[in-house]
Amino acid sequence: MFFGKLIAGLLGFLLLGWVGLVLGLLVGHAFDRGLARNIAFTSPEQLDAIRQQFSETCFTLLGVIAKADGRVSPEEITQAEHIMTQLGIEGSQRQAAIDYFKQGAEPDFQIEPAIASFLERSQGHRQLNQTLLMFLITMALADGVIDRNERQVMESCARQMGFDQVAFNHLLGMIEAQSHFHSFGESGSADADMLSDAYRALGVAPDSDERTVKRAYRKLMSENHPDKLIARGVPEAMVKIATEKSQEITAAYELIKKSA
Repeated sequence: MFFGKLIAGLLGFLLLGWVGLVLGLLVGHAFDRGLARNIAFTSPEQLDAIRQQFSETCFTLLGVIAKADGRVSPEEITQAEHIMTQLGIEGSQRQAAIDYFKQGAEPDFQIEPAIASFLERSQGHRQLNQTLLMFLITMALADGVIDRNERQVMESCARQMGFDQVAFNHLLGMIEAQSHFHSFGESGSADADMLSDAYRALGVAPDSDERTVKRAYRKLMSENHPDKLIARGVPEAMVKIATEKSQEITAAYELIKKSA
């Protein structure tokens, strides 16, 4: 692939002569390498491999989280099966998800290699890494609470994926607040606590102006758009969680608008 080198080299030569040609070729080479990576990342074969890795990593780490308190309880097994049912995972895919969950619950399971395999497959795509972290947090919140050990597991995963403590806390706070709007209808009460949660759900301060709130809302809706998630390599069955997340985000945004 040489399109970038050709264009950048020509422009460099016209502007700065031979020195510009050399600089242009260097810039064009970097462009071509990045373009090649993006093409490889979005190829059908690569996307299929990423979807497989996403599911494997997600359900394996769910098993790790379930075992974080020392034992996997019947309630946690039921919870994992409920998540699979919600996602519409059936047949051989369901059995694979159960097997991944059991692997993660093994006492000698190592988190770091599992995350490393996912990062290698995702090629450092930060938005996809954040999507995986969002799924883990959402699943951990399925029983309504994240205990200390579960949080430690997710913090470890976040660090390995390149998210510092501030970024993790921000994402966790947003998702926790969004979960409060899971069944929040049009007649929902706009009390002070819910309004505060609405701002947290969008990741903005309570004193943010209308433009800032709208920008945050649109960004979150874009990040959770089904077509974009599928294009990144998120399995279609798991996109349902993001669709529900979009509904929660919209409910929070509508509450803020109504209270303005």
